[in-house]
Amino acid sequence: MRRISILGSTGSIGVSTLNLIEETLTPGEDYELEALCAGRNAALLAEQALKFRPRVAVLSDASQWADFSERMKGSGIEIACGPEAVEAAAARPVDWVMAAIVGIAGLRPVWAAAGTGATVALANKESLVCCGRSLILRAEAAGGRILPVDSEHNAIFQVFEEAERARIRRLILTASGGPFRGRQREDLAHVTREQALKHPNWSMGAKITIDSASLANKGLELIEAAYLFDMPSAQIDVLIHPQSVVHSLVEYSDGSTLAQMGPPDMRVPISYCLGWPQRHSWSAPPLDLCALSTLTFERPDTEAFPMLRLAREALEAGGLMPVVYNAANEVMVQAFLEGRIGFLDIPATVEAAMMRAQSLSMAFGNDLRHDVECIEQADAETRAQLAVSGEAAHWTAGTQGQAFSRA
Repeated sequence: MRRISILGSTGSIGVSTLNLIEETLTPGEDYELEALCAGRNAALLAEQALKFRPRVAVLSDASQWADFSERMKGSGIEIACGPEAVEAAAARPVDWVMAAIVGIAGLRPVWAAAGTGATVALANKESLVCCGRSLILRAEAAGGRILPVDSEHNAIFQVFEEAERARIRRLILTASGGPFRGRQREDLAHVTREQALKHPNWSMGAKITIDSASLANKGLELIEAAYLFDMPSAQIDVLIHPQSVVHSLVEYSDGSTLAQMGPPDMRVPISYCLGWPQRHSWSAPPLDLCALSTLTFERPDTEAFPMLRLAREALEAGGLMPVVYNAANEVMVQAFLEGRIGFLDIPATVEAAMMRAQSLSMAFGNDLRHDVECIEQADAETRAQLAVSGEAAHWTAGTQGQAFSRA
């Protein structure tokens, strides 16, 4: 019997998690649901709560509270509203937590969950990017651990032999390349929101899909991999693999390279985390190798897609620079989705924000132990600078082609 909480239950990861729980576990025998938390989808959260009967259901967005409370009337389920209520729900003692709140909004709930001693299945990459090893150490100190849900890190986790760590030559993250794979930089100047949202392989939320198109998603995953597996930047590579079948690889010094393969379906890594250290049987789609005519790999074009280069520079700068990278990217992706900037303004503005951050009152250094307040201050300062700048052109003028360098 495990007590389970799901943070971000109405997103694609949360929905898939509940589907797998329903298929593979028996309520009252295998699990009890402690908490369901969502952002603003009152209708779906209410539907999930009435079906799965958690002890508490929490909606973050206060503007949807009247609708949610009306839908939950007479259910007997505890309900609450607001970011503080989400954080409180995440801090409830449980055995297993799915942390799938998108963006920096997931930071405090993930931090709270990590302090409970639970096994935290981490799908919120931003919290690890911003917290670094501190989040992992917090979980371990409480008697729990962090399990990676991202398909790439989950793949590495499955073939990473801890006892042979000294003989690991490098980690290789794979990337589909997104909808603009193969395009030159000049071809990206006028791409539209609709084009960027047409991912060739994966079905994901809007923000993650845009990150995939710009390769920011892979940049964030590079930073994550360094923290999750305690590996230096120089031992982490990225390869474009458009078929999305080989999810990542671990290369050993004896000439062996171990890879995890599977269909491009997020339920596979979710299921692995849900069952770990065992595997759960479910109606998983089989991988038909005979149907695959070829598997191809190529190096990423960091001239056309500089977000990957900038992520590596943020990682190597250390300290709070990954926070700046993440915050600037979140702001600019939202601006692109709203039609206020062009696609190339995303990396140009992130680079400008990183360059400007060198002069901010931030402590840089790889030995920095982050805490939530420190991270939130850096995040807020970065967003404030972007807000003051007004139009993206003000930030990006003269920055294209410049490389970030640490002061």
